[in-house]
Amino acid sequence: MSPLSIQTHSPEETEALGSRLGNVLHPGAFLALRGELGGGKTCFTRGIVSALAPESSHLVASPTFAIMNEYPGRTPVYHFDFYRLGSGDEIIELGFEDYFQGSGVCVAEWSERLGELTPADCLLIRFEHSGDETRTIVFEATGLQSAALIEKLAYITGPE
Repeated sequence: MSPLSIQTHSPEETEALGSRLGNVLHPGAFLALRGELGGGKTCFTRGIVSALAPESSHLVASPTFAIMNEYPGRTPVYHFDFYRLGSGDEIIELGFEDYFQGSGVCVAEWSERLGELTPADCLLIRFEHSGDETRTIVFEATGLQSAALIEKLAYITGPE
């Protein structure tokens, strides 16, 4: 499947897009977020949490210093920020790979730091600045389950 590209024009739209994706996610899904600082990754994650663990959505913040935040809900969300980590070895030492493909949804900011630890079937999501508030968010599948997620997201978001 070819990548899906969606533009948002405000943090609220970015969060709403995350919520729409959150509504079709399943336990074990792994979202690999990439993009510059201020790209909308945390707003997007807040939307995912609002769909899967609404009682925790007000708590969503970038876990840069904590490295991982857990948001309990009907499907727990494990929100990682690997910005401060230098290699996959550090991730192994901290035991985070135990969460990947588990009973919750993993959302990993700065996922490029994972290297070979990145699950084979994950949804790559790239955030690009396209203006002051505008973001182009590109979804790319690396396997069958992530391709199915893109199909569902394309269906519920409709044509741009």
